[in-house]
Amino acid sequence: MPFVSIGGVTLHHRAIEATGTSRPIIFINSLGTDFRIWDDIVAQLAGEMPMLVYDKRGHGLSDIGGGVRSIDDHADDLSALIDHLGFDKVVLFGLSVGGMVAQRLHARRPEIVQALILSDTAHKIGTAESWNARIATVERDGIEAIADGIMKVWFTPDFHTNRAAELAGCRNMLTRQALPGYIGTCMAVRDADFTDSARRIAAPTLCIVGDQDGSTPPDLVRSFSELIPGARFEVIRGAGHIPCIEQSDALANLIRDFVASLPEGKHAHG
Repeated sequence: MPFVSIGGVTLHHRAIEATGTSRPIIFINSLGTDFRIWDDIVAQLAGEMPMLVYDKRGHGLSDIGGGVRSIDDHADDLSALIDHLGFDKVVLFGLSVGGMVAQRLHARRPEIVQALILSDTAHKIGTAESWNARIATVERDGIEAIADGIMKVWFTPDFHTNRAAELAGCRNMLTRQALPGYIGTCMAVRDADFTDSARRIAAPTLCIVGDQDGSTPPDLVRSFSELIPGARFEVIRGAGHIPCIEQSDALANLIRDFVASLPEGKHAHG
């Protein structure tokens, strides 16, 4: 199992090699999940492009280090991981809070980000009141207390009806996350507002949202995409907040098309 300790934080990650000719694509997962949410995407794209998945700080099997106070903590880890692995340019795919981490890393190190895929995310997510209420509930009663409500925004009613075993597994993944990592990341999202930096994104950008996302609804993601010069906006039908699980075929196709459209898509990475 690949672990690397960077700046006092041990990160769990997995690199998927490819003879493909594109830049490595790095997947940054959402709040309350680990990198297993990308399993179907990785299986579909294996061999076509190099990929990296990892558990962000305080999630999955990664350490929490000195804690999570801001999106910068997650961006620090990702920046150091990219340097450790020797990537010179990458495509960042960020889901939900992962999309905020991708935006922050681009703002800090635009020279290493060839392109951005921002899924079910925005320049600002939620309100201070909504996050503080969630944090208070979780501190008092644990993640279990909010799990059913989270599942309703993560997945469509159809998923709840027809994919009950997967739903139960995803609920287990959420409720088993470490409380300090979950709460710290809630605080980081609460305090993040990337409205101004979104307007300065110069990398090719694809914004994606599930048509039934109850967490970052399509109208929010559309308005976010309109802040970013030249961004593409795509809606995935029959998906909630986690399309990489619910509609992996559609998402994999969007990734393929977007990566193929990039100017350096035909050159080897190095």
